Amino acid sequence: MEKSLVIIKPDAVGKKIIGEIIARFEKEDLTIEKLKMARIDRKLACEHYCEHKDKNFFESLIKYITSDRVVIVVVSGEDAIKKVRSLIGPTDSKKAEKGTIRGDFGTDITINVIHGSDSVKSSSREIKLFFGQN
Repeated sequence: MEKSLVIIKPDAVGKKIIGEIIARFEKEDLTIEKLKMARIDRKLACEHYCEHKDKNFFESLIKYITSDRVVIVVVSGEDAIKKVRSLIGPTDSKKAEKGTIRGDFGTDITINVIHGSDSVKSSSREIKLFFGQN
């Protein structure tokens, strides 16, 4: 069974669409294995987004993800990563199709409602980062 880490970001928490987002995963026969609400601190945010540290949008990304609570979820199922990525849509919400999570609820490339792991390797790293080894 493949696993994907999902972060329901501060704008989605503020819009009160957590249940709507989770329901979309469950409708695609994905299982919610772990779930917690948290506030990500700067250190953890920098670790999570380390591949972007030299990019011009890094600081705004860190400021956004640490601005309020998030919901961190481990989703599992057959082809979980591919299914999650398809459900959430492209990073830039303005380019995301209606019917995807970002297309329906996102604002732009930063305020985009949700994060989903993009590979098995990143998913494994992210799950350990947010939930520890177990």
